[in-house]
Amino acid sequence: MNRPAEDVVVDALFAGGIGILGEEGHRSGIFKRRIEGEVQVLAEGIAGDEHADRRVHGGPEKAVHHFAAENYARLASFFPQIAGALVPGSLGENISTSGLTERNVHIGDVYRVGGVTLQVSQPRSPCWKINHRFSTEGMSLVVARERITGWYYRVIEAGTIRPGDRMQLIERTSERFSIEQLWNVQSAHSPRIEDMLALIAVAGLAQDWKARLTERVRWIRERRQATSG
Repeated sequence: MNRPAEDVVVDALFAGGIGILGEEGHRSGIFKRRIEGEVQVLAEGIAGDEHADRRVHGGPEKAVHHFAAENYARLASFFPQIAGALVPGSLGENISTSGLTERNVHIGDVYRVGGVTLQVSQPRSPCWKINHRFSTEGMSLVVARERITGWYYRVIEAGTIRPGDRMQLIERTSERFSIEQLWNVQSAHSPRIEDMLALIAVAGLAQDWKARLTERVRWIRERRQATSG
């Protein structure tokens, strides 16, 4: 069983406004600035953070994005030509740490950080904006394939946090479903319905993920009934 690393602290915090991606001129909130001191965290996220497309980014279920600092070294091994640009904050995360990864962070985990209580709600779904951010094709596919997507929190208790605050796990609702294990179920070519139902039942999983998985279970059952009939 993968347990969270002890004495993990917030190495860096990031928030920011809207920037422009590539020659197409797409607006994006992936560009963040480092926060040096204390910052307020509310239900919608870190004060001063912005998102260009609120349909798919931000909101209470994606209030705070966490990305493991060690994932940048893994990305650099695939894309050595841009290794110098692969630094904490460059993928648009709000929290950067070492010691918490997709393998030991579980859906529903509740963390106390400074004066804030956060709950892991879902993974980040990598998209084309990652490629455009670094002008490098295929990055989003590698992020997805390697299961180094990062994850989102909902804010259970608002308050303030600062770099150096300790991240203390105070509750775990699922011993089975780490972020990596969620992706293993989601990405399986022929997922077991039992696995999907177990994932749906995890307390803390975002409702849109529950709905998506429930629809897939329905589709699989209907397909099996049709082929067996």
